[in-house]
Amino acid sequence: MREIVFDTETTGLSFSGGDRLVEIGCIEIVNRVPTGKSFHAYLNPDRPMAAEAFAVHGLSDTFLADKRRFADHADELLAFLADSPLVAHNASFDFGFLNGELKLCGRASIDLERMVDTLAIARVRLPGAKHSLDALCTRFGVDRSHRVLHGALLDAQLLAQVYVELMGGRQIGFALVQEGEAPAPAAMAAHPAAPAVARPVRHFAPSIEEGARHAEFLSTINEPLWTTVPG
Repeated sequence: MREIVFDTETTGLSFSGGDRLVEIGCIEIVNRVPTGKSFHAYLNPDRPMAAEAFAVHGLSDTFLADKRRFADHADELLAFLADSPLVAHNASFDFGFLNGELKLCGRASIDLERMVDTLAIARVRLPGAKHSLDALCTRFGVDRSHRVLHGALLDAQLLAQVYVELMGGRQIGFALVQEGEAPAPAAMAAHPAAPAVARPVRHFAPSIEEGARHAEFLSTINEPLWTTVPG
C-alpha cells in the first residue's frame, strides 16, 4: 500500500488568521518502507515571518523572497500525493494549511478521510507517554541528532520511521503476497512439516546390579517413612 508521510512549516499557527505555508516535505512509503521518492519545496508566503515561527524553523523573509508560490507547485504536489493516504503528526494542523492553500489557488480540498494522524495513534497506543515527534523518536530509537531546527522534509523522514514503529514495525520477510492472501510463515514455506511417525514405547528397567545398590542404599536410612504404619 502506498502512503505519503508529510510535514509543513508555516508563518504562524492560523491559516484563517492570515498565516501561510513556507515549506512542505513529503516522503513516499510503500508497505511501510520508504521508496526514496520525495517532494520538497520552500514557498514564498507573501507576508512577513512571525518571530515565533522563525525561532522554530529558521526560514527568514530574505531566504524565502525568491522562492516560488504555492500555486506554482500545486500541480506537481498533487501529482505526487495522488490518491494515497496522507500521514502527518497533528494532521489537522497540516491539513488545514494544505487545504487552505489549495482553496486559494482554486483547487479542490483533499478529503479528510485520507488523513492519518500519528499523534492520535500515539495517544491510543502509548497512553500517558509524551507524544511529541522528539519524544517518539527517543522512544523508538530514531536518530534525530541532526535535527537542530524543524524542517518539513527532515521531519517527514523522521515521522516515517516513527509511523512504522507505531504500526508495529516493518514486516519481516521477502515474499510478495497477493491482496487478500494470508502470508505463510517463512519457516513453514521453506520446510513443510513432515507427517508424525508413531514410535514404540521404550521400557527402562534397572539392571540386577542397579537394583542391589538401590536396596543397599535404602537400608542405610533410619526409620524410613514408607515403613511407618499409621497409628
